Amino acid sequence: MKNLRWIILLFYVAAAYDGILSAAFLFIPSSIFSWFNVSPPNHPGYIQFPAALLIVFAVMFLNIARTPIHNRNLILYGILLKVSYCSVAFWHWFSGALPTMWKPFAVFDVIFGLLFMWANISLKNEQSS
Repeated sequence: MKNLRWIILLFYVAAAYDGILSAAFLFIPSSIFSWFNVSPPNHPGYIQFPAALLIVFAVMFLNIARTPIHNRNLILYGILLKVSYCSVAFWHWFSGALPTMWKPFAVFDVIFGLLFMWANISLKNEQSS
Protein backbone atom coordinates (compact mmCIF):
# COMPACT_ATOMS: atom_id res chain seq x y z
CA MET A 1 0.00 0.00 0.00
CA LYS A 2 2.93 2.33 0.60
CA ASN A 3 3.75 1.90 -3.08
CA LEU A 4 0.37 3.30 -4.06
CA ARG A 5 0.92 6.74 -2.51
CA TRP A 6 3.56 7.86 -5.01
CA ILE A 7 1.57 6.36 -7.89
CA ILE A 8 -1.59 8.19 -6.84
CA LEU A 9 0.35 11.44 -6.53
CA LEU A 10 2.06 10.86 -9.90
CA PHE A 11 -1.21 10.50 -11.75
CA TYR A 12 -2.82 13.48 -10.00
CA VAL A 13 0.21 15.56 -11.04
CA ALA A 14 0.00 14.18 -14.60
CA ALA A 15 -3.72 15.04 -14.74
CA ALA A 16 -3.05 18.58 -13.53
CA TYR A 17 -0.10 19.05 -15.90
CA ASP A 18 -1.92 17.81 -19.00
CA GLY A 19 -5.20 19.44 -17.95
CA ILE A 20 -3.74 22.90 -17.38
CA LEU A 21 -1.54 22.71 -20.46
CA SER A 22 -4.40 21.58 -22.66
CA ALA A 23 -6.79 24.21 -21.29
CA ALA A 24 -4.24 26.90 -22.09
CA PHE A 25 -3.79 25.67 -25.67
CA LEU A 26 -7.52 25.20 -26.08
CA PHE A 27 -8.59 28.64 -24.90
CA ILE A 28 -5.61 30.98 -25.45
CA PRO A 29 -3.38 29.41 -28.11
CA SER A 30 -2.56 32.69 -29.86
CA SER A 31 -1.35 34.22 -26.58
CA ILE A 32 0.97 31.28 -25.97
CA PHE A 33 2.44 31.39 -29.46
CA SER A 34 2.98 35.12 -29.28
CA TRP A 35 4.55 34.83 -25.80
CA PHE A 36 7.15 32.45 -27.25
CA ASN A 37 7.45 34.45 -30.48
CA VAL A 38 6.44 31.42 -32.55
CA SER A 39 4.22 31.64 -35.61
CA PRO A 40 0.97 29.79 -34.95
CA PRO A 41 -0.46 27.37 -37.50
CA ASN A 42 -2.80 28.81 -40.13
CA HIS A 43 -5.88 27.65 -38.20
CA PRO A 44 -6.37 27.40 -34.40
CA GLY A 45 -8.06 24.02 -34.81
CA TYR A 46 -4.66 22.45 -35.45
CA ILE A 47 -3.79 23.24 -31.84
CA GLN A 48 -7.21 23.12 -30.23
CA PHE A 49 -8.07 19.58 -31.33
CA PRO A 50 -4.91 18.02 -29.80
CA ALA A 51 -5.53 20.16 -26.71
CA ALA A 52 -9.04 18.75 -26.43
CA LEU A 53 -7.64 15.22 -26.78
CA LEU A 54 -5.16 15.97 -24.02
CA ILE A 55 -8.07 16.82 -21.73
CA VAL A 56 -9.37 13.28 -22.35
CA PHE A 57 -6.01 11.95 -21.17
CA ALA A 58 -6.08 14.23 -18.13
CA VAL A 59 -9.44 12.72 -17.17
CA MET A 60 -7.96 9.26 -17.69
CA PHE A 61 -5.04 10.14 -15.39
CA LEU A 62 -7.54 11.27 -12.74
CA ASN A 63 -9.25 7.90 -12.98
CA ILE A 64 -5.94 6.10 -12.61
CA ALA A 65 -5.08 8.23 -9.57
CA ARG A 66 -8.42 7.41 -7.92
CA THR A 67 -8.09 3.64 -8.31
CA PRO A 68 -4.63 2.76 -9.63
CA ILE A 69 -4.87 -1.02 -9.23
CA HIS A 70 -8.28 -1.22 -10.87
CA ASN A 71 -7.25 1.13 -13.73
CA ARG A 72 -3.74 -0.20 -14.25
CA ASN A 73 -4.70 -1.23 -17.79
CA LEU A 74 -5.08 2.48 -18.69
CA ILE A 75 -1.46 3.27 -17.84
CA LEU A 76 -0.34 1.76 -21.14
CA TYR A 77 -2.32 4.46 -22.99
CA GLY A 78 -0.59 7.16 -20.94
CA ILE A 79 2.78 5.64 -21.81
CA LEU A 80 1.83 5.54 -25.49
CA LEU A 81 0.73 9.19 -25.35
CA LYS A 82 4.11 10.21 -23.95
CA VAL A 83 6.01 8.02 -26.44
CA SER A 84 3.99 9.51 -29.31
CA TYR A 85 4.72 13.11 -28.37
CA CYS A 86 8.37 12.45 -27.54
CA SER A 87 8.97 10.54 -30.78
CA VAL A 88 7.72 13.44 -32.87
CA ALA A 89 9.26 16.18 -30.72
CA PHE A 90 12.72 14.63 -30.43
CA TRP A 91 12.80 13.76 -34.14
CA HIS A 92 12.19 17.41 -35.03
CA TRP A 93 14.40 18.67 -32.20
CA PHE A 94 17.39 16.63 -33.35
CA SER A 95 16.79 17.61 -36.97
CA GLY A 96 16.91 21.25 -35.87
CA ALA A 97 13.30 22.08 -36.71
CA LEU A 98 11.58 22.26 -33.29
CA PRO A 99 10.73 25.67 -31.82
CA THR A 100 12.04 26.09 -28.29
CA MET A 101 8.54 26.35 -26.80
CA TRP A 102 7.93 22.62 -27.43
CA LYS A 103 11.20 21.34 -25.93
CA PRO A 104 10.30 21.49 -22.20
CA PHE A 105 7.14 19.50 -22.92
CA ALA A 106 9.26 16.77 -24.54
CA VAL A 107 11.58 16.61 -21.53
CA PHE A 108 8.64 16.48 -19.08
CA ASP A 109 6.96 13.78 -21.16
CA VAL A 110 10.09 11.61 -21.10
CA ILE A 111 10.07 11.88 -17.32
CA PHE A 112 6.33 11.16 -17.10
CA GLY A 113 6.66 8.23 -19.51
CA LEU A 114 9.44 6.63 -17.47
CA LEU A 115 7.53 7.17 -14.23
CA PHE A 116 4.39 5.68 -15.80
CA MET A 117 6.40 2.58 -16.76
CA TRP A 118 7.76 2.32 -13.23
CA ALA A 119 4.25 2.74 -11.80
CA ASN A 120 2.90 0.04 -14.11
CA ILE A 121 5.60 -2.41 -13.01
CA SER A 122 5.07 -1.49 -9.36
CA LEU A 123 1.33 -2.06 -9.64
CA LYS A 124 1.89 -5.40 -11.38
CA ASN A 125 4.17 -6.45 -8.52
CA GLU A 126 1.57 -5.20 -6.00
CA GLN A 127 -1.09 -7.34 -7.65
CA SER A 128 1.19 -10.39 -7.70
CA SER A 129 1.98 -10.27 -4.00
